[in-house]
Amino acid sequence: MLWFLYNLLFPVVFVCMLPKFISRMLKRGGYGQHFEQRIGHFGHNTKAHLREHRRVWVHAVSVGEIYVALRFIKAYREHHPETFFALSTTTSTGHAIARRELDERDVLFYFPVDLPIIIRKVLRIVNPVRLVLVEGEFWPNLIRLADKAGIPISLINGRMSESSYKGYRKLRSLTADVLRRINPICVQGRVDAERLIGIGAPPDHVHIMGTVKFDVAERDPAGEVTARELLTNLRVDESTTILLGGSTWPGEEEALCSLYQSLRATHPDLFLVLVPRHVERADEVVQTLEQHNLSCARRSRPESCSPDSRPDVLFVDTTGELRNFYSVADIIFVGKSLNQHGGQNPIEPAMYGKAVVVGPNMENFTSVMDVFREGNGICQVASDAELRGAVEHLLAHPDERAGLGRRAGALVDANRGVMDRTVARLDGE
Repeated sequence: MLWFLYNLLFPVVFVCMLPKFISRMLKRGGYGQHFEQRIGHFGHNTKAHLREHRRVWVHAVSVGEIYVALRFIKAYREHHPETFFALSTTTSTGHAIARRELDERDVLFYFPVDLPIIIRKVLRIVNPVRLVLVEGEFWPNLIRLADKAGIPISLINGRMSESSYKGYRKLRSLTADVLRRINPICVQGRVDAERLIGIGAPPDHVHIMGTVKFDVAERDPAGEVTARELLTNLRVDESTTILLGGSTWPGEEEALCSLYQSLRATHPDLFLVLVPRHVERADEVVQTLEQHNLSCARRSRPESCSPDSRPDVLFVDTTGELRNFYSVADIIFVGKSLNQHGGQNPIEPAMYGKAVVVGPNMENFTSVMDVFREGNGICQVASDAELRGAVEHLLAHPDERAGLGRRAGALVDANRGVMDRTVARLDGE
């Protein structure tokens, strides 16, 4: 009965949300490409590539999960060199990163709509030897039909936010039936384990591994050089103190611009770099800068990056370069944490040994924040006013700033190795 209701209601919900999806396609671009894969239609070349070998199917949603998936593929292949993979993703940004990074032996496609008729078709085409889900992708029909076909299903880097837990608890009969089919369920922390067990996961299926995202954090030396050269060309030398807002969301650029303006009176050499989470918000961010009378150089427009005069702000309106600019910053605010809920990944800036500041809303990184808090490797603020106070303090006390960064970097190094343990768990070790 539960499956009947799910399959009855899911198409209705999907149709209701279709305008939102279409709007996102138009704003972000890229969604229209290979859209037919979302309804189970694969081109001749993709089908032929898939038929060459049976594969491990890995599914991840967007950018953060894609990096976890790619790191998993690399680690699994080190243990099983003859393995081939099929990687599915949901967003165009995740697809673009995967297309750039994925090994040519493997196949990339967009995740199909979770309807039985479509999922059955895709399972026949992909014909996986194993299904690996990343973080929290509990698509009921995919899991049920894969299990029915005898395909082992695993979850890696699993997590569950409080809001998701509250929602799933109302559907415990369905979630319990779904989760019993996944083994092992590898989760980031104790709270994630408790929540998954609370919605029906068999306790003996659940294993606390730590977060794989510490393993995913990797440096890009060439990209770091490019970031430094760009700043040098803008007359921002290595003695300049750089405040960076990374993966910012609406309202956070406003807070940083106001903060920056107020601080320049006492710190005239301070320089601001803004890297919003979504590039399609570029015009909105530029408008915010103009309202604060701040000149900017745009990364996507070389003509605006003139060496003749130093701008007030570098606006990085490109995709995939954020970590490179983390490497040249001194104080880093990680977005989607001040005025939004969920948070963005603080591990990459910490990897560079930088002083990292986040807002109060880091629900998507509970286990990561536990590590940083316990090791005194992060500064968390509750409001715009506290953000201002924290940045002022870090500017005034460079030794404390350096110590915060050193502790952060040491914590990242100390918590690596989760991916190898996860692969061993999938192998039954």
